Amino acid sequence: MATERAPLPPGVPPLRTLYVYLTGGCNLACRHCWLTPSFHPDGGTGGHLSVELFERALDEAIPLGLQGVKLTGGEPFLHPEILRLADILKDRKLGLTIETNGTLVTPELAQALRERSTLNFISVSIDGSRAEIHDPFRGVVGSFERAVDGARALVAAGYRPQVIMSLHTGNVDDIEPLVRMAEGLGAGSVKFNLVQPCGRGEQLTDAGQVLSIERLIELGRWVERELQPRCSISLHYSWPMAFYSLKRLANDSLGVCGIYTILGVLPAGQLAMCGIGEVIPELCYGQLGVDNLADVWASHPMLVDLRKTVPGRLEGICARCLMRESCLGSCVAQNYHESRSLTAPYWFCAQAEAAGLFPTSRRVPEAVDGRRELQSAETRTIVETTLRRAEPEPGGPGSDM
Repeated sequence: MATERAPLPPGVPPLRTLYVYLTGGCNLACRHCWLTPSFHPDGGTGGHLSVELFERALDEAIPLGLQGVKLTGGEPFLHPEILRLADILKDRKLGLTIETNGTLVTPELAQALRERSTLNFISVSIDGSRAEIHDPFRGVVGSFERAVDGARALVAAGYRPQVIMSLHTGNVDDIEPLVRMAEGLGAGSVKFNLVQPCGRGEQLTDAGQVLSIERLIELGRWVERELQPRCSISLHYSWPMAFYSLKRLANDSLGVCGIYTILGVLPAGQLAMCGIGEVIPELCYGQLGVDNLADVWASHPMLVDLRKTVPGRLEGICARCLMRESCLGSCVAQNYHESRSLTAPYWFCAQAEAAGLFPTSRRVPEAVDGRRELQSAETRTIVETTLRRAEPEPGGPGSDM
């Protein structure tokens, strides 16, 4: 078991976090899922990462600077040896976060996680305050009740789970009731995810069931300016940094993707940018057990290109945004999915600019007398704050996209 830090070549950042997509299948059939896992209502895994490859990934990543692992899916609690994986992480003193739909979390499992794991952050997806809102979106009758029971079990075991609500036309009027329910459950926060135009999210977009850019911006302002002050738990609206209020920039963890310091591990052991490697082969960089992880991390052409071009060569509105050094294009995986370019602009910001809704104060000022000037105290505050405080998001953009 490797424990010592290995020297990294110049220009190669440490590998801080592995995003491990444990199963190729899920026990729900969510209408927005960006990964389109196979549906297994009977408890099948759709193929899952072996314990051997899991250990190999950790032992090859620890010398590169590994600090923690995010377990996701599919559905991570479908993995038949989930607690053994938790034991392995604890033995190696690695942090653990989990993303789950909550339906398989029992009081016994929650207590076992408390006693046997290093779990420090867990999110549960709940898309409405009532079954008639949640269940049709998640594709399984009874999933709301089971998810809520799972959240209760986690709270009883001493956790304060984050509730994730993915916004669409069918639940947009249920935001505050969902927040009140989360408060009553004992959740620690609520995160509002935007449906990404990827995987099943593309079908939802084609069906006209995603929110317009105008509505998304209106909701973000309402959540941050009006709803948050009335709530006892933190609310995180997952729009790009250019739209954050100054208060959020000053006080929040900023929730940016740690694209430079993460690597995905897929159920069959492929090494990838993240789960997007399931649908875009060129974003798979190698295979555990065949390729050396350190070699992949240091020299795979796609990773080398990423480090050279993001954020310096970002295109479109991202090239003209004050936040680009911290935001890094918001979600490079989604940008690549749409354009096959690592430097393409993020869809949200591109649509906002086209609609005349991109914040003027977050643009790089036009050149004046051959140089660019920061034109206001607000702009200076934005630049100084974001460069000082940007941190990777615990769930990341892969967080129930």
